[in-house]
Amino acid sequence: MHDEPTSSQPPEPAGPWHVPTPQPTPLRAPALGQVGDSVGPYKLLELIGEGGFGVVWLAERREPMVQRVALKLIKPGMDTKAVVARFDQERQALAVMDHPNVAKAFDAGATPEGRPYFVMEYVKGEPITDFCDRHTYTIRQRLELFRLVCDAVQHAHHKGIIHRDIKPSNILVTIRDGQAVPKVIDFGVAKAISQTLTDKTIFTETGQLIGTPEYMSPEQAEMGRLDIDTRSDVYSLGVVLYELLSGTLPFDPRALRSAQWNEMVRIIREDEPPKPSTKLSTAHASIGAVIAKARQSEREKIAGELRRELEWIPLMALRKDRQRRYATPTAMAEDIARYLAGDALEAGPESTTYRLKKLLNRHRGPAIAAAAVLGVLVLGIIGTSAGFAVAARRAEGERAAKIEAEEKRTLAEQKTAEAEAERVKAEGARAEAVSARETIEYNSYVANVQMAGATMDMRLFDRVPQRLDACPAHLRGWEWRWLNTTADTSLVELKGGVSSAAFSPDGTRIVTASWGGTARVWDAATGASLAELKGHTSSVTSATFSPDGTRIVTASSYTARVWDAATGASLAELKG
Repeated sequence: MHDEPTSSQPPEPAGPWHVPTPQPTPLRAPALGQVGDSVGPYKLLELIGEGGFGVVWLAERREPMVQRVALKLIKPGMDTKAVVARFDQERQALAVMDHPNVAKAFDAGATPEGRPYFVMEYVKGEPITDFCDRHTYTIRQRLELFRLVCDAVQHAHHKGIIHRDIKPSNILVTIRDGQAVPKVIDFGVAKAISQTLTDKTIFTETGQLIGTPEYMSPEQAEMGRLDIDTRSDVYSLGVVLYELLSGTLPFDPRALRSAQWNEMVRIIREDEPPKPSTKLSTAHASIGAVIAKARQSEREKIAGELRRELEWIPLMALRKDRQRRYATPTAMAEDIARYLAGDALEAGPESTTYRLKKLLNRHRGPAIAAAAVLGVLVLGIIGTSAGFAVAARRAEGERAAKIEAEEKRTLAEQKTAEAEAERVKAEGARAEAVSARETIEYNSYVANVQMAGATMDMRLFDRVPQRLDACPAHLRGWEWRWLNTTADTSLVELKGGVSSAAFSPDGTRIVTASWGGTARVWDAATGASLAELKGHTSSVTSATFSPDGTRIVTASSYTARVWDAATGASLAELKG
């Protein structure tokens, strides 16, 4: 069950950067839909997501039954043939699938303006990585949950669909009847394997990447040089498993996204990811402690479990050569099941020694007994035959030589291991220094942004740029851009103080009077400045529109002026 909305207006934005205004926040443009609108038989309740070419609404249908759904609607200006075709592909992709861990498609249609929409199951969950961390899932619990995801993706492959954008935010987990249930969502960039999902051709422009860089397979980064098949999804599943186990991504997201385009593509296609155990062991101590706590364990214990053989599974899925990866998500899930059961992994070394070791570990008692019986038989044979005495002495000499050689080899390996430990320690120290510097820099950024928001709340707009300029350029995110844009385009112009404000008769414009001696005309929907009315020599105490909206009259202490509301031209000066 989901709570009913308490108002037909969209919720007021929260956070330290919100600047309250006397007027209600404008709703979205009608073409995008707004709260209370109807799209087909569905009523829009709340905007819950927005992508490159579509918006997702929480909607409700009342007839023939009450049903809450997720309704995806194409954006205005984005309904080109290619986008409409991709949108239609997503709708068709979901329609052919029926799996408990894949979001279901219920309906589809088009608005009176011709904008396509489709209706799918509303999943009120959270990304799989966040869910597992918040519920402190152990490594075993994470593996068991991830097997369900592999099964869902395999179902899509059987239906001829490649997801091509598998990542935690597209794997939502919710609780049903006390059980965690993952749902794979958003097949918006899916690709047909063996059938045509729509009669509209899908074209991908040269140089356009479809997917998310951190989870993208090397062949996706090839941009058309190789056909994308199901093993691309196997690679993305490997990244998600890597993150679930180690708490980190194979490649640092900030470094990847800050790189030049060609360098980012090269990293995806060529650089080998470090082992999960290595990334966890070399992480900053505070970060490692948080990761371990979320898995109900200790960092070194998790790193040891990964190092022994568990990390072979994600590393096999992440191989650059797709022919050396798991052939299917099912094969990957089966290897996880082998690990949980203590069996030999397909991802492990294909040596006889490794397989024999796993066999002996599973049957330790019988193996020891068989070895003891064999030893007694051998000793009996040696004791009853004098001819074996010489051979025994010769064998003893050879064994001593082998032991000596083995001791030398062990000593060499020990020295190599010590050198490697020193190297890892040095790398860890360097990583801690870098992490500490980045933490200080990031905390400074957060403090400056929060101070800029607080300064806005106090309406000291001339001080906002000082705080924003102090933020490093490489850390400036959406919140910095929002504050910077708001300060530059809507508020700084009013720093002299507003003495009065009035709407035009049609409600599309606002005129403001300033103690600074000027008046301005604004677009009521966007906040854009339309005209500046200069001419008063003292503070403007009031400003208002004429009844027909074509004129504006402003007044100061000694004079009044009449202006053209469209151009801002001064028409007359009235002196008392």
